[in-house]
Amino acid sequence: MTSTHPAVRLHGLRKAFGTITAVDGITLDLDSGSTVALLGPNGAGKSTTIAMLLGLQVPDAGTVRVFEQDPDQAVRAGLVGAMPQEGGTPNRVTVTELIRFVGSAYPKTLPMAEILAAAHLTEVADRRVDRLSGGQRQRVRFAMAIAGNPDLIVLDEPTAALDVSARREFWDSMRRFAERGTTILFSTHYLEEADEHADRVIVIDRGRVVADGTSDEVKRTVPFTTVSIRVDGPVTHLAGLPGVAGVEVRGDHAVLRTRDADATVTALAAAGAIRDISISRGNLEAAFLALTSHDPAIPSQPATDLATDLAIA
Repeated sequence: MTSTHPAVRLHGLRKAFGTITAVDGITLDLDSGSTVALLGPNGAGKSTTIAMLLGLQVPDAGTVRVFEQDPDQAVRAGLVGAMPQEGGTPNRVTVTELIRFVGSAYPKTLPMAEILAAAHLTEVADRRVDRLSGGQRQRVRFAMAIAGNPDLIVLDEPTAALDVSARREFWDSMRRFAERGTTILFSTHYLEEADEHADRVIVIDRGRVVADGTSDEVKRTVPFTTVSIRVDGPVTHLAGLPGVAGVEVRGDHAVLRTRDADATVTALAAAGAIRDISISRGNLEAAFLALTSHDPAIPSQPATDLATDLAIA
């Protein structure tokens, strides 16, 4: 669908469950034809936001519009396909029978051969769904999402059950949908997927948007450099080195977050502590941690400041 209007418009969206506020005033427009990653720690409000977008949850406040329609209208019109993070599939039916049944609910469908090829299910098309592996059932859920040839595909942790090769195949298929103008919204814990495949990255935490921009723009919010060294003893002294804002132990390596990498590395060299050193700045993982951590040693930056910084950078 080619449109001058946003594919999705969320305005002042709020949702609470008892005393827990899951979504706290989210306002977003998603451009038609864009590929958008929705990131956030567990409990940040990603799945609740997606549920309201799909009409599965009713907002306590705010509005949701999908292609200028209410979500349930857009879904009934066949404009939206969704792949939930978890979901059962019926037993005693074959892959082809299930996909054909799902497709029959839409006003337009993709050819069966195209659906099977896109989901890499051709070789198991005649196998019963209950006899598939977990990864294959995940592919079936993807096939169900694209069966109706939707203009918006919503994916909640789509590659969680897939191995590295299957994840690569999945994103090859998604790239082809994006190239023909399909709007794609996906949530993921694999930050490298957001970095590589999204035109836009939105980070939410505690139900609010804390960053919104391209992957490179979000990376530029990182106020520190990461220095990793191999260690075989106590690491408490590393926190007192010049520039160091925090220290994390990962196996036999200490990862130092520093605001002054030159000063930190110089101090490490003077102490004879440089072993298997690596230095990185501005990766998406570091930005994600900075934006969503509630550790006071890791400075975070509100979305309003981010927008100003990006405008003047």
